[in-house]
Amino acid sequence: MTRTAPSDWWKPEVHEGRRPALLARNRIQQAIRGWLATRDFLEVDPVALQVSPGNEAHLHGFATIAIGNEGAGRQMYLHTSPEFAMKKLLAAGERRIASFAHVWRNRERGALHSPEFTMLEWYRVGEDYTVLMQDCADFLRLAATEAGTTMLRYRDRACDPFAEAERLSVAEAFDRYAGIDLLASIDAEGEPDAAKLGAALDRVGIRRAADDTWSDMLSRVLVEKVEPHLGHGRPTILDRYPAAEAALARRTPDDPRVAERFEFYACGVELANGFGELTNPDEQRRRFGLEMDEKERVYGERYPIDEEFLSALSLMPAASGIALGFDRLVMLATHAPGIDHVIWTPVAR
Repeated sequence: MTRTAPSDWWKPEVHEGRRPALLARNRIQQAIRGWLATRDFLEVDPVALQVSPGNEAHLHGFATIAIGNEGAGRQMYLHTSPEFAMKKLLAAGERRIASFAHVWRNRERGALHSPEFTMLEWYRVGEDYTVLMQDCADFLRLAATEAGTTMLRYRDRACDPFAEAERLSVAEAFDRYAGIDLLASIDAEGEPDAAKLGAALDRVGIRRAADDTWSDMLSRVLVEKVEPHLGHGRPTILDRYPAAEAALARRTPDDPRVAERFEFYACGVELANGFGELTNPDEQRRRFGLEMDEKERVYGERYPIDEEFLSALSLMPAASGIALGFDRLVMLATHAPGIDHVIWTPVAR
């Protein structure tokens, strides 16, 4: 495949080189749609314009002004995920839904990131979040088959999508790859202790800034020591995230320090982020407040809370849900060098 700059995608000779991967993208999408249909998923199409783009501290939305008939303006956002809208549909009575949604995230551009990309998101009412792990495994195999390959690849990394996935908790990964007892820095109620985690980083020689929060240090260890080892040879399921890092997930019944959240990796690339969904509106409001406090501390801004979403949570049944970066999946299946090579019309640079 050509490595010509994405800005040249519209030139015939460049398009000719990109076209096989784009056609594979269509086949993969059709295969997944067929898989969903045979399992009674209803494909939905949530609108992108929302009151809030999402309330996670390090996600950045695109803001716009919606002008009403009377001429007054109201600030709104393009969603970073269709999650809020889809959970409202669960509250309304839907039980298995899925969406191929265009989503927008600011401050994100690179080989694995595009400001606009396609997210495959799906929900299962009344089913455990571990079922989503098998869903992901099925989609990897479908993608490889439709792309005509037996291996997923990214740069010098390879992953067999037909191999059984390795599953390990975040705490196990910290112990294995960084020599850190992560749970020792979290109290019995799930509250993290930055001093304890900082001391652990110092002991194993991982650099940190004096003003790093517990979350900053957790992210540093994940990026530098853990993620490079995930999804090599076979997929990896990184499970049971600390509750403080799972704002939209319910806590595990056996340990309140961790939550029903996992990420699915192949070739060192995060493909999906799944949850046993939190449905307590009061707890969700509290967590959103903490996330927005952190956003304001770091970036000097905060996003509004979608009050309709919190109201819908009180009606939403127990469910599991997950978001998968569809472009990344196609990229690995077609062995493309970057995400722009598998997007039909990449965002201008």
